Amino acid sequence: MASSSKLESDSEDEALDEEVEHFDDFTLASSWERFISEIEAVCRQWMSDGPKNLLEKGAVLLEFSKNLYKVKFELKYALKSYLMEYYFEKSNTDDGKVSDWNFNLHDLQLCFGVKEFLVIAPQSASGVVLDAPEASKLLSAVAIALSNCSSLLPAFVPVHDPSRKAYIGIQNRGTVFTRRFESDHIGSQVPVKLMHLEGLYELFLSKFAYSTLDLSVHLFKVHFTMKLTYRTLSFDDDNDVQETDAEMTESEGNPASDIHSKAQWDDDCPWSEWYSAEDPVKGFEVIAIWSEKMVESSSEMAELENASPHEAEKWILFPIFSQNLTDGSKGNQIGFASQLHFLVDALDMSFEAQFMEDFVSVENQGPDNLKTSMVIPPPTVIDRTLKELFHDGVQEPNFAKGEHKNSRAIKGAPFESLFAQFCLHSLWVGNCNIRAIAVLWIEFVREVRWCWEESQPLPKMPANGSIDLSTCLINQKLQMLAICIESKRELNEDYQDCIGSMDQASPHKKEDDPFGEDSDSSIMLTPGENFDGKHDSPSKPDDLHGSGTTVSKFSSEPEHMVLADPKPSDCIRRGSTGVVGSMMLLKSHQRMHAPSTQDAPLMTEDMHEERLRAVEAFGDSFNFSGQLEKEILSTDMSAFKAANPDAIFEDFIRWHSPGDWESDDTQEKRPIKRLAMEDSNNDWPPRGWLSRRMSEHGNLWRKIWNDAPALPASEQKPLLDPNREGEKILHYLETLRPHLLLEQMVCTAFRASADALNQTSYGGLKQMATKMEQLYLTMASSLRPLQANRLSSGSEIIDDLRRLCGVLEHVEKLLTVAASLHRKFLQAPRLSEAIFSDYYIFFLPRMGTASVGDNAQMDFDKKQQVRIHERPVVSNMFTPPTANQSWRKVLSMGNNLNGHEPVLREIIFSIRDRVSNHYAAHIPSVYQREIETYRMYTCGTSNDLRVALSVVSCD
Repeated sequence: MASSSKLESDSEDEALDEEVEHFDDFTLASSWERFISEIEAVCRQWMSDGPKNLLEKGAVLLEFSKNLYKVKFELKYALKSYLMEYYFEKSNTDDGKVSDWNFNLHDLQLCFGVKEFLVIAPQSASGVVLDAPEASKLLSAVAIALSNCSSLLPAFVPVHDPSRKAYIGIQNRGTVFTRRFESDHIGSQVPVKLMHLEGLYELFLSKFAYSTLDLSVHLFKVHFTMKLTYRTLSFDDDNDVQETDAEMTESEGNPASDIHSKAQWDDDCPWSEWYSAEDPVKGFEVIAIWSEKMVESSSEMAELENASPHEAEKWILFPIFSQNLTDGSKGNQIGFASQLHFLVDALDMSFEAQFMEDFVSVENQGPDNLKTSMVIPPPTVIDRTLKELFHDGVQEPNFAKGEHKNSRAIKGAPFESLFAQFCLHSLWVGNCNIRAIAVLWIEFVREVRWCWEESQPLPKMPANGSIDLSTCLINQKLQMLAICIESKRELNEDYQDCIGSMDQASPHKKEDDPFGEDSDSSIMLTPGENFDGKHDSPSKPDDLHGSGTTVSKFSSEPEHMVLADPKPSDCIRRGSTGVVGSMMLLKSHQRMHAPSTQDAPLMTEDMHEERLRAVEAFGDSFNFSGQLEKEILSTDMSAFKAANPDAIFEDFIRWHSPGDWESDDTQEKRPIKRLAMEDSNNDWPPRGWLSRRMSEHGNLWRKIWNDAPALPASEQKPLLDPNREGEKILHYLETLRPHLLLEQMVCTAFRASADALNQTSYGGLKQMATKMEQLYLTMASSLRPLQANRLSSGSEIIDDLRRLCGVLEHVEKLLTVAASLHRKFLQAPRLSEAIFSDYYIFFLPRMGTASVGDNAQMDFDKKQQVRIHERPVVSNMFTPPTANQSWRKVLSMGNNLNGHEPVLREIIFSIRDRVSNHYAAHIPSVYQREIETYRMYTCGTSNDLRVALSVVSCD
């Protein structure tokens, strides 16, 4: 048993020895070695994956770059957690170098001229290594891991305080060469010498030249390139004196005038009458770039410091836009859109009362939400508003001003009309709450009634022409009221003239005319004055009382010579505007005269609808239509009879309705002139007859003809009774339901706001023109339910209108950008168009929505290269500092642009040497060429300086 157990024990020992022989005992390795191994494993995995697979595994694109991605991995060492990040580009085609002044570079790429790199840092609040030994050990671990991987990637570790932006780094350049990196930052008290190019140049030379050498005497071939950034003063800070005056004006208690007490950027913009917009372009940055050149002495650097920025090879322009354009918060923008939000709220509340007076009546205060935060404006504000609305008197408005081709698709009022101006004013009265609107409307209607009762012209409304049925009903009513006022004034003037002439004629008759009424003094009276309709003077011209061409028996034209011996009927012709071509009267063989007729009575949209409903109510629409047109037809027949005393019904039909006069085929085929000649000679009367419609028994037209008296238009009763129609219009305005008023106000306010914005001058910015056209179409679609009176309390249409306000707000913001850029680049339109095009693409995701999508870019970073002939325009934006701008520091850096020193100066110095290495024969392409052995990047101003140095050494 002992032997068997011994054998078993020996076999177990042999198996154990065999197992131990093939077992990797990692317990013998230190934690630092395991840390290196873990870094190496991660780096090998990243290198084997390559950019394409890393992108598929979730690599993140950096916001400021279009091609730089990042992956990360968490590591642990000595109870601490570290984060290792690998920065790489999707396309890696060159040798690992980057262009010096690429605006999409990472900070480390710019400082050290690397392309792909690693960064390892502790996961702490600061994210930097504060202990120097720890930083060295961490960097060594990464360097060993990269060397084991045969990787040439540079690695960096952040050190010191985070504000210093300090790094140390290392890069393996093969079997012999190593590149080391170091950067640091001086936050204050920069040595005076380092404020100048000469001092920075000598600082770079001191990194490789012997300290005993006189750097100002020896020549070194140093490669130099520089980028200077200039920033204009904020366009809001250019008028300190005016701001002080504005504050003094406000302190004197006159807040109404402080808005325009200083020159605003948009004083000539169409919206400046209503509000002053913030300049969306806060300023510009100009980046002047000197391309790489060889510098051999300090004196050359001194000359470069005195060089003008205009000598730079390239200028880049970067606009600085206001954050209010993109922050999306409400309340920080004052414009048409913000006020229209309040008007839509007022529309939503307008269903809570039957009359506008209910919103301001003491007895009927309405719901509690009307009592809170809805302040009625003081009487002085109302009086000032009414004065602005009615002070222009009879000035004829230009309705085409600001009107877009799609403007009429919105059933509102023209921009310069009285109601449109009322709606625009109401947006700014009492913050456009329903009570303020009610007070203003009541006073507005009272002012309109005063114009009616005093026969004063209605301002901003045409007193002639036809009613524009494409506008809202209130505008139609006001236009008709203006015409009624003008008709009323004419009737009053005619009456006064008639009374005056009768008073003057009475003593004359008593003294000089013993025959009284039988004398020839009646010749001097016009038909409007001779109310009995008698005409006794045979020598009176035929058409003296008409409104057309004068035609008399004394005419020298040959065709009138046949009337040299007029018949008695010619002596009483009245209201003629002249002969109708060669047409003759059928019965008397005299020339037919065209009468002066009354215009058809004007009707608003609701009057047309009322007549159509009446037609539908009566079955026979034709007969009823004849009844409705009886007055118009009767006045035309009376005027025709007065102008043609011997005319018959057939003559009237031939003139008024030629389609109802039929003739045989031979006459229809003959020319009109030839027909007239033949008719006047041998073929009289012309062969023809009334149409079947007109020749029917009991025809309504013939009955009207028989009953119509022979009266010229000037003696007829007007078809339009101005007094009756005027009172009906005022009754409509005074009893208009609140929601009907607000519906028309909303449509008109949107249209007028868009028309005001449409007057903005923004040059040849096609995107803006397209967006304005789309705005009108969107508004027309959203406002269409209001035109059809389909709105009710709590309707979804209210939400659609609020969304429409958001759309208008975005267009309004975009338009201010277009206007601001256009004004600043009048002499360089290409720049304004290019900048606006970039901003339009940036702003487009925000158009039409109240929030910004997740993929929308948050900051605008597009830049434009300035051409040589455009540089003076950009340079003029840098106005020389004035004496009152005492905050400006003393200039100390050189390279000034119109008295402005650079806000940032960036320089790259480098030394290049040709180095060969026989140990690296398998990769000669890396070492058999010129490489940067020394490189120094400096960035700063007179108050701070950052220096980044990279040195290639042979180990």
